Parts: sequence; C-alpha cells; structure tokens
Amino acid sequence: MGVVIGLRAFSGAAKSVEVATVSSLDPSQSVPFLNASGYVVAQRRAAVASKGTGRLVELRVREGDRVKKGDIIGRLESDDMEAALARARANLNVARSAYDQAKAALDNATSDYERKKSLLEEGLVPQADFDAAEAQYRGSKAALASAAAGVKAAEAAVRSAEVEVENTVIRAPFDGTVLTKNAEVGEVVAPFGTSTQVKAAVVTMADMSSLQVEADVSESNIEKVRIGQAAEITLDAYPETKYEGVVQTIVPTADRAKATVLTKIRFLNLDDRVLPEMSAKVAFLSEPKADQGGAPIVTVNPGAIVTREDRKVAFRIREEHVEMVPVETGGPLGSQVEIKQGLKPGDRVVLNPPENLAPGDRVQIGESANR
Repeated sequence: MGVVIGLRAFSGAAKSVEVATVSSLDPSQSVPFLNASGYVVAQRRAAVASKGTGRLVELRVREGDRVKKGDIIGRLESDDMEAALARARANLNVARSAYDQAKAALDNATSDYERKKSLLEEGLVPQADFDAAEAQYRGSKAALASAAAGVKAAEAAVRSAEVEVENTVIRAPFDGTVLTKNAEVGEVVAPFGTSTQVKAAVVTMADMSSLQVEADVSESNIEKVRIGQAAEITLDAYPETKYEGVVQTIVPTADRAKATVLTKIRFLNLDDRVLPEMSAKVAFLSEPKADQGGAPIVTVNPGAIVTREDRKVAFRIREEHVEMVPVETGGPLGSQVEIKQGLKPGDRVVLNPPENLAPGDRVQIGESANR
C-alpha cells in the first residue's frame, strides 16, 4: 500500500474536475454523523385570551415587548361588573347589619330565658311566661343562624363579583415576549372566538428561553440519536454561526405518514437573534474512534474514493496531473471517511473522478473545488 501507480503521458486538453482536500481530525473532537432539518419552536407559548367576554378598552403591549408573569396586558370594559360588585358589597353590609341585630336579639332573648328559667324553679313565674321566653330564645337563635348564612351568601356574592371584575383584566401567564397582537382596542373578545367579529386570543406570547429546535429524524436513523447527545445547530438566517445544542427530547411516537420521529434539541448558547419558527439544520455529533494513541485521524470526502481493478484508490493531484493512489479506508466519520493508509493531510484529490480518468491525465480544478 502507499505505492503510486505509474503515470501515463497525456498531452490532451485538461479535464475539469472538482477537488477534495484531505484533512485531519483530533481523536477527541466530536464530528457530525447525522443531519436533520427543522424549525425553532418555543416550548412555552400561549395565545393569551380573556376569561370573560367583552369589548377591549385597553391594550398595554406591542410586538416584541417583554412582560413578567402577572403583568397587565389589557382590559375589557367593566362598568357592568363593577356595578354588580358595588351592589354585592352593599348587600353584604345589609347582611352584616341584620346579623348584628339578630345577635343582639339573641343576647336579649338568652338573658330573658335564663332569668325566667331561674324564677320558674323558684315558683315565682307561671309556666306560660317561661314557655314564651323559651320560644323567643329559640326563635332568636334560629334568626341568628339565618343571618349568619345570609352573611356568608353575601360574602360569596362579593367574591364572585370581584372575580368577574378581575376577569376583565388580561394578565401575562408567564415571563415572556409578545410575538403578535391578535386584537385591537374596540374589538369584542371572548375566551373562545365564535366568529370573525369576536376574537379569542388578544396576544400571542412565548418564553424565549424555552426555544428549541424540533427536527424530524427518519425511523431508520432514530436509533443513532439519544437523550443528552451533543448537536450542532445552524440557522438559515445566520449560516456562519454554529450553536451548541443537546438532544432534550425524543418524542415517543412516530409520524406514520412521514416515517419520522420528532426530536427536540435544546440550545446551550442561545442568544437574542434566535426567533421562533426560524429554519434550522441540526448535525447530531458523535465521538470518533480514539484508539490511535492520540494521533490525528486522516479523513476525506468519501466521493474521492473509487474502486479500480478491485481495489480502493484515490486520484491525487500533482502539478496539474493526477496519480492513482491505493488507499485503505476505515469507518465513516460524519460526512467524511477515515483514511488509514495512502493519503496524508493536505493532499488534494479528485472528487467523484470520471470513469475515463487515468494516471497522468492533466486536470483543471473546477469552480466547486476544495470540498
């Protein structure tokens, strides 16, 4: 191995070829071995709607605003609810006053009952007077219980009215960013929109710290993916930036129509440029074999390796001519293949060499060179 097959004199026109460069890889370096496409998706996202039905009279946020959990996003008209709350509070005051009167009446009836009972035992009052005092006592006791129940009912009515008023206030359910406004001041909103005139969601918001890439992996490759596996994320919007990621979730069901399984990849170095619904490419990473005593691993594009006369060879370029070099390959390393013998880092080889390419042929490097 490693012997260069003899060159052939060739005086014809140069053949245009694409070129791949042999490279080296640190044994401890992770390499991509599986690619998938997907989109950035917020794992915490909500279409924020009102709890009640009414006309929107205030909207405090715009697209891009950041809000905290509990912050007021908007308000519905609340005049009727506030009037109902005022009535409920007034009724509560009446109920409490009735309770106080019933309690005072019971106190008097109790005192009279105890006094008549003592006098009856001494024979100083007739039985009829005692019976009347006892009846008054029992009636006052029942009246107090009824008044107490009235207070509780009035308090419940106040709480219900307060809830109705609070339901006119639309609050942020969690810390996040407003993505879209779905309603404008003056429009009627409801928990569930029933027509084009009645809006459901007032705004859509998302927790931007929960952004992940959701990517479909084919069923035939899903066994290569595991929870906690390192990944490299590239966004179409920022192709020069590589984001570190890790496999967070493998959804435990397949898509029968697409024969894929959904995976979710969490960002490790998320920044403010990443937005929901951006297109993304994910390279799942694997550790290459590290059994070479720390020596660099030589790799090349597998398209540079072809079979000639039942052996694997590569066409190495030397001063505009090619020489055919026998090679020994190892296993795949991501998009590359390991070269155990025959080539060294920095060698330029013909990518996808044509069948009629022979040793000694003169070549011209095409536009898609150095892959």
